[in-house]
Amino acid sequence: MDWTIWQLADSALPTGSFAHSFGLEAAWHQGEVDAASLPVFVRDVIAQAGRGALPFVTAAHEAIEVTRDIEAFDTIDDACDAFLRGVVSNRASRIQGRAWLVTMERAFPRPGVLALCRHVRARSLARHHAPLFGATLRALDVDLTTTQRLFMFGVCRGTVSAAVRLGLIGTTDAQRLIGGSADDVDRTLTRRSRLGTAEAAQTAPLIELWQAGHDRLYSRLFQS
Repeated sequence: MDWTIWQLADSALPTGSFAHSFGLEAAWHQGEVDAASLPVFVRDVIAQAGRGALPFVTAAHEAIEVTRDIEAFDTIDDACDAFLRGVVSNRASRIQGRAWLVTMERAFPRPGVLALCRHVRARSLARHHAPLFGATLRALDVDLTTTQRLFMFGVCRGTVSAAVRLGLIGTTDAQRLIGGSADDVDRTLTRRSRLGTAEAAQTAPLIELWQAGHDRLYSRLFQS
């Protein structure tokens, strides 16, 4: 199991996250974020993911674990679709979710994973990233606590990686920032790990606004 977790945490796993900046690119273009303010931006992204995305990760993982019924995923995916009202953030979640689905199906062709992937493909679902992440890791027999930590690590790493490619910071500064974000992730998990989907909320409205304006950028590296 440890080997699977390391593989899931490896940046070489093609999850689709590196196509997204979590609103950072738009904020940078507008002069709202620079190298000095980047740690605050990353902290806000972590907090927002903990309140807005993590509940769907948790719900999908627990629903399949408790009911052993992969159809329980459908309701959670629909709830996530209703929650993500912003066009850009909704589209980004769908794109990343579908990239994640393909990767899981091809990289981990185990019976539970394949059954889930076949079910999702057979339904007219949005296939959002957060619920798919929770459901597929449950299919891989990864426990809930580890699943939540992996998800939050991926959010942090993805945001910092976007900053590197935008030229805000260098690679060693990025690693220092990721290491320094551990307390923020732990604090978020302590507060948010038991939230249900009905308690999901957006806690960083500026990030949501920056992300919503991403499509209006003259030039862009990322999809969101």
